[in-house]
Amino acid sequence: MKIYLVFCLVIFGCGQPNPDVRKKTINIAESQMVMVWVQAGEFFMGSTDAMALHDERPIHKIKMDGFWMSETPVTNAQFGAFINNANYITTAEIPPSLEEIMKQVPPGTPPPPKEILVPGSLTFIKSDRPAYPSSPINWWEWKKNSNWRNLDGNGASIDDKDNYPVVHVSWYDAQAFSTWAGARLPTEAQWEYAAKLGEVTNTRQKNMNIWEGVFPINNQGSDGFLKTSPVKYYQANQIGLYDMAGNVWEWVADWYRPDTYAMNDREKNPLGPKDSFDPDEPYVPKRVTRGGSFLCNAQYCAGYRPTARMKTSPDTSLEHTGFRCVMTQKEMKNYLNKKSLN
Repeated sequence: MKIYLVFCLVIFGCGQPNPDVRKKTINIAESQMVMVWVQAGEFFMGSTDAMALHDERPIHKIKMDGFWMSETPVTNAQFGAFINNANYITTAEIPPSLEEIMKQVPPGTPPPPKEILVPGSLTFIKSDRPAYPSSPINWWEWKKNSNWRNLDGNGASIDDKDNYPVVHVSWYDAQAFSTWAGARLPTEAQWEYAAKLGEVTNTRQKNMNIWEGVFPINNQGSDGFLKTSPVKYYQANQIGLYDMAGNVWEWVADWYRPDTYAMNDREKNPLGPKDSFDPDEPYVPKRVTRGGSFLCNAQYCAGYRPTARMKTSPDTSLEHTGFRCVMTQKEMKNYLNKKSLN
């Protein structure tokens, strides 16, 4: 932690707000998305902080080109524009494939009952026991018909929640939106670089939506939110990005491996490994998520730390996971040129 803080202060001047924040607005059907310029530079990726897990090591220096990043996680309004324009159906709205399920379990595992092979998503359930990093507690429940519009499968709609982050979206959904919008999902390196460039520390708990209380027993909700919060409710970081800590985990482009940081070719704009391996679930390929969510707290995962990594199968959707987009300078220029021609 101390290493990257010192480096950030020296190279980026992170102690003072950046007076030259640049923003551009891109039109996405009947909605819009504001993109913030993240300047080129160098940083140390990873952490030696006491809370850092083994997959956040070793720390290594990376050079990054500049890029544009959406100032907030993609919202319900933005995602709705995509759905309406592209006639897209999300993963959670399609019955899961028995064939795909059986690929992700050890050989000899009996197939699940056919009656559970219905559209749905994972929703949070409380527990009567506190959780710790090695706890066997399961606080997720598959809810039939839960999806980005129907948050709990029982009619919890997104009416009046246009400016909340879209959730219950799989990696495939996030990728489809990004492609449609002329953007892409950030790499893991881009995401962490933007988080570290924007903040001296991500542990200011009053400036983010996380779990307040004993997880997963009782969320005190003293911030006014038991689940997601509007995307601009909390203050932006020093480069103009909102919710880079807490609220929702965010899909990134990279496959997950615990040994990613020890791999070669990570000196500049690393794209991540070519495949996935999670020793905890060796049959399940996984993509990385970043940033933590309303379920994170120091007791369990402290996922709001800028270096914290989570991993999830790309066909999984959950009520605490969304995403944001990035564009290269070339992609932004192409968008602006097309816009001027129209």
